[in-house]
Amino acid sequence: MNTFYEHHRDSIRFAYRCFDRILLNGLIQPFQQPERVIGFFNTYRELYPVSKAVLRDIAQQYAHWVTAYAARSGAPVLDAPVGTRRDTFVDSFFRRAEPDQIVVVLKAREPARMLVAIGKDDRWHLEYKWRWPVQYNFYLLDRDWGRAFVRVCPHFPFSARVCLNQHHWLANRMRAEGITFRQCRNAFVSCSDPTRLQQLADALTPRDLDRCAAKWLRGLVPFFTPTERPVCRHRLFFAQVEYCDNLIFHRRAALDALADRLLDANRTIGQPTKLAVIFGRKITKRHRGKLETVIENLDLPNPVIRSYCRDGSIKQYGRDHCALRTEATSNNVADFGVPKAIESLPQLRDAMTAITDRYLTVQQDILETFIDRGQLRHLAEPTRLPNGKRIPGLKLDHPRQLALMHALVRFAHIAGGDTFTTKALHPAAAAALGLTTEQYRLASLRYDLSKLRAKRLVEKIDHSRQYRLRPDGYRLCVLFLKLFERVYAPLTAGLIRPIASDSYVTEQKRHRLDRLYQRIVADLDALWRVVGLRSVA
Repeated sequence: MNTFYEHHRDSIRFAYRCFDRILLNGLIQPFQQPERVIGFFNTYRELYPVSKAVLRDIAQQYAHWVTAYAARSGAPVLDAPVGTRRDTFVDSFFRRAEPDQIVVVLKAREPARMLVAIGKDDRWHLEYKWRWPVQYNFYLLDRDWGRAFVRVCPHFPFSARVCLNQHHWLANRMRAEGITFRQCRNAFVSCSDPTRLQQLADALTPRDLDRCAAKWLRGLVPFFTPTERPVCRHRLFFAQVEYCDNLIFHRRAALDALADRLLDANRTIGQPTKLAVIFGRKITKRHRGKLETVIENLDLPNPVIRSYCRDGSIKQYGRDHCALRTEATSNNVADFGVPKAIESLPQLRDAMTAITDRYLTVQQDILETFIDRGQLRHLAEPTRLPNGKRIPGLKLDHPRQLALMHALVRFAHIAGGDTFTTKALHPAAAAALGLTTEQYRLASLRYDLSKLRAKRLVEKIDHSRQYRLRPDGYRLCVLFLKLFERVYAPLTAGLIRPIASDSYVTEQKRHRLDRLYQRIVADLDALWRVVGLRSVA
């Protein structure tokens, strides 16, 4: 458990961690050596040499097979949209999807490392080159993994990419076990058994990844015969991995205020010393890649603060007004000292968990105590009693309310056992207001006192006419009085009606308190200029 979670555990309903997006590269490893490709065609297909026409014919045959397969399965083959996220574009195709069904195929030109035949006549040799061929993205609904897609390059040796998401996998596992939950897009915002949810998340194994990918790659790469399959099997490697920590809060106000403070405080988290602590990597002059912290998606409801280090990053943002997500991402797991093969999944989970814990630990000074969660607004709102009576709220600048608070915090109540009656309180409240008891009547005081009782700041002692100021009420009365008399009122006087001759008084002759007030006024003027507001004459 990290320090950040310990500080905020009272506000958190439940928490869980899991992999989010898992992007896998599928390669037939023996065919990464061109000479072994030549040996395959010579041994299994009795074909030599492997020319450009041979490779082009294989790609054309695969394109024809995709068209025929889509026609049989009822999945349309469409060009990938431009300017629209593909996940959003394919949403409508999943609405009536059945398990293990391909719902749509998108084709698009995308970069791929593919074999190229170089030569002429009967003299050919093979080399790997980066090209932009048309590739096929099969969007499907897997029985175990839910929504996923498999991208296949039609050119030999059929490099592939598989995209899975553990949230969908967890949803299917929880349904099978009868656990009730609510999934909002890509997060669980409620769960009847959070402990079991975390156990399932930690139970993901490399075999779960391999079983899903192998099933679809066998079906989507029909080029190889059953005899060739044992040799020509795709092996999977991590291309991009996201591991997320999700804290689900009880109250929206607590999360929104905390997210605002984190967004402001984390601007300095991109310092090399802090990033070195978070990612566990020493930063030297030979460092490659990004080393910065940026705020992204400012046009969205939830801005994202992201810190980069090499080919990895970690980002944090509030989502759905109930979850704070901290998400570590890697485009090269070797940066974490983890091999790329999927067999290293447990090691990768430990490495990304450690990064997430260190990131949250760096934020341990971001406490929730002094973050506005709507308490001041609640005090100002009217209170509706059980009998339906409406009691007005508290106002920070109300003269009668401030006078009553002056009378309530007097030390004279201590002699009476911290209790008082409205009759005894009446003269002191009238004096603080600058009125007589005839002008400020007892009924008016009782009305003002009812506002404090409605907010549970003052309580009436049973079977008596005595009242008691509760501890929270005492602290709040002192706060209201100090803010109005020591901060708001003096600053308002200096801003609205300053004394002209004061501007000629030297700084050394001014009282220290006046110098501090003037510093606030000057800083406010500077703020108005920076944000583009005109100073009021």
